Amino acid sequence: MHYPLLRLRRMRKTAVIRDLVAETQVPVEKLIYPVFICDRTNARDEVSSMPGIFQLSIDNALIEIGQAMEAGVRAVMLFGIPDEKDQEGTSAWSESGIVQRATRRIKQQFGEDLLIITDTCLCEYMTHGHCGIVMQGQVLNDPSVEILARVAVSQAEAGADMVAPSDMMDGRVTWIRDGLDDAGFDDIPIMAYSAKYSSAFYGPFREAAESAPTFGDRKTYQMDPRMRRQAVEEVGQDLTEGADIVMVKPALAYLDIIREVREQVNTPIAAYSVSGEYSMVKAAAQQGWIDEQAVVLESLTAIRRAGADMIITYHAKEAAGWLKAAL
Repeated sequence: MHYPLLRLRRMRKTAVIRDLVAETQVPVEKLIYPVFICDRTNARDEVSSMPGIFQLSIDNALIEIGQAMEAGVRAVMLFGIPDEKDQEGTSAWSESGIVQRATRRIKQQFGEDLLIITDTCLCEYMTHGHCGIVMQGQVLNDPSVEILARVAVSQAEAGADMVAPSDMMDGRVTWIRDGLDDAGFDDIPIMAYSAKYSSAFYGPFREAAESAPTFGDRKTYQMDPRMRRQAVEEVGQDLTEGADIVMVKPALAYLDIIREVREQVNTPIAAYSVSGEYSMVKAAAQQGWIDEQAVVLESLTAIRRAGADMIITYHAKEAAGWLKAAL
């Protein structure tokens, strides 16, 4: 019997060989940890649909972030839960807004050792839960981007290292870039949620951020899951407008989109492993149906293999610990 000259199993023989030839790595430095900060005192309220994830007051957020940094996490994304909402999301750009106050405290404590990325959106701050100004049941594009630019500037003034517009309004990167530049923040990068799909995987997030829309849905501004080519168009538009990093969201169900974008651009790509992905893994692990650590690390590897340079994940703190222990 004649055997092939090339035996691919030779490169799988031991763990050392497998590590040596591995094409894809998940460095801890590539993980971004989302943190939900609420305008309450001494709060650490677990999100019922996201075991291990909490709505945190600023003091407890400092503790949580410190623990994540000890595990190796170097970047966080802040989501604010204000105590008051209105029809224009005014607390989103207020100097005393929850994200602004949290950013100042976090930056004061951790300095340049931590990258602070702020979610630049309006849904958490609006009584109706949509990502823009609403009139007669319609989410208006142009009035919304003007407000988003104000939000970005206020976040930069508070000390944010990067802003991340997640609204999917047309032209918002241009408005935000111009607003930041005019305010003297030309060095603040924009991570644009460029290919953000209208996904059923966001459900647990809306509980965590208290941002579920009170009417309708977000299908008129977030992307249709049936669209592939349009994702590249959205990314290209954001890059033309001044985005520094583009994002695909969700991650696991959209690995093909990450790959598609990776083949089209050289710009850094972020992938957001969203709340539904996290909650499904947690639920299955609690039932003993899967090995949580193995599934999480395999999933993160798949996202990186598809072409993502960085991953926003609720598993970041745990995964960082697992990766650090493996060194």
